[in-house]
Amino acid sequence: MMDPHSSAQDVIRCDLCETAVVQMHCDTCLVNLCKACVGEHISTDESKDHKVVKFKARKSTPLYPGCKFHDQEQCKMYCNQCDIPVCHKCIASDQHLGHKVSEILKVVDERKNKFMKEQSELNETIYPIYQDIASDVQNRMSKLEKEYGDLSTAITKHGEDLHREIDKLVKKLKAEVDEMKNTQLQTLQKHLDEINKNISDIKNEIDSMEIAKDTNDLSKLFSVTLKVHTYRNLPNKIIPSLPKFIPGKIHGDELGKMFGALSSSSLTSDKHGYSMKTTQKSPEAGSSPPVKQLLDEPETVTTIDTGYDTLYNMACLSDEEIWTSRNDSTVKLYSINQGSLLKSITTKSGKNPSSIAVTKGGDLVYTDYHDRTVNIVKNEKIEEVIRLQNWRPRGVCSTSSGDLLVIMESDDNKQTKLVRYSGFTEKQTIQFDDKGKPLYLSATYFSRFFTENRNQDICVSDERTKAIVVVNQAGKLRFRYTGHTPAPRNKPFDPRGITTDSQSHILIVDYNNDCVHIIDQDGQFLRYIECGLSDPWGLCTDTNDNLFVTQLGNSQVKKIKYLQ
Repeated sequence: MMDPHSSAQDVIRCDLCETAVVQMHCDTCLVNLCKACVGEHISTDESKDHKVVKFKARKSTPLYPGCKFHDQEQCKMYCNQCDIPVCHKCIASDQHLGHKVSEILKVVDERKNKFMKEQSELNETIYPIYQDIASDVQNRMSKLEKEYGDLSTAITKHGEDLHREIDKLVKKLKAEVDEMKNTQLQTLQKHLDEINKNISDIKNEIDSMEIAKDTNDLSKLFSVTLKVHTYRNLPNKIIPSLPKFIPGKIHGDELGKMFGALSSSSLTSDKHGYSMKTTQKSPEAGSSPPVKQLLDEPETVTTIDTGYDTLYNMACLSDEEIWTSRNDSTVKLYSINQGSLLKSITTKSGKNPSSIAVTKGGDLVYTDYHDRTVNIVKNEKIEEVIRLQNWRPRGVCSTSSGDLLVIMESDDNKQTKLVRYSGFTEKQTIQFDDKGKPLYLSATYFSRFFTENRNQDICVSDERTKAIVVVNQAGKLRFRYTGHTPAPRNKPFDPRGITTDSQSHILIVDYNNDCVHIIDQDGQFLRYIECGLSDPWGLCTDTNDNLFVTQLGNSQVKKIKYLQ
């Protein structure tokens, strides 16, 4: 506490004379005054009703607002219906006839009380929370700096690894070139040695004949053997055939896809369920894809006969190869252009896979409903990546970020949920809508079809509810699609396989109507694809937006062009 005898204190002075200590205050003009200056202040503007009070009682006199409609009148009342201050002339006018009017000081007290409560809430609750949020954002920014640094380091390391692999490949090819060269040079050298020997023999023959021709010794003449006919048969001409180096052709951004890609970064708000995309884009999404229009008449490009009894699932490995599976333990890789079998994989459990997909790295991944696992196939070796307890996997999908989405059902078949995994770690569970109701019902079949759209929506084909259920990246329900009428065969919508394309279209098999529905990313119907489909089941698209459809009955895969 300050000692008034030894400390300097600020003293409030009169606003007029600026020397005397303030004693009074004009609440009308908000001016501090000493007693001697009160009269001078009032006389300077006699048009005002100066409310001069003791300084300690300053601001105790209410300053009523002037009326906008009646000069020199003060608004001492308040019209609740019009929500404005009014004077007594306003109240008497027809404009406020029948309106509820209150004393303005009562309204002021109510507002001040409200301000006090809200000020208290701001000071004691909201302001500290915002400080905590600011601190949390700062921490996230620091963490983000580190994680992006780690990401850059991982990309650099991956590039170095690829360089080493390329160096090994170059060394191997150059060794093969040297080996081919040495083999051909050895063959040619042997041929040259034989020719040089013949040259030497021919020269000896010529010399012998010369001697015999000039001798009169008949014995020597008849001892010379003529071999000219032997040399008339000239040796074969050996022409070396050089190998050609045929560089692998890389079209467009294929090198980027082979190297790897970044998913789009995003900022999401779990509270409101909206997603605010950043301007950072991955190489795949660095520029918007070219706009492609739907063909008036989709056309079948080719048909692949798999030789299966029944054909269920399918996943594109590339624009030229496609994985297929049926109701047994084998998953087969087919050449799209040749229609030939390239490879066959047998599941680890010996049971049929409930779903298959291809990762961003080009590895086959499948779910095994029977032993509760999700497995990945690398270099023809099967590796278990997820094992569930009390749940069984129905379907799997690889996302643009490299995560795995797995749709699963509880052992009692009463619950269905969709889980996002990053490696072995569970990151997100999607099961209920905002009202706590299940988004998905248990399936009748082993397979569950779903996919991630280009805008990162998750689209699930729910054959129990006969609907397509679409949620955003945060798991919030966007819409349900239940078909469009009239359908080609006028039968109820029966969704099975589902896929998306570069235009964010959603394509859905309608088993009952032997067709494929195309809807936009917001669920608006665009058109049907028929193309003579019979019992369609599974769907996928390649990077050129060609559509592949499996046909359950005849075990064929149809390749269909539907975009320009």
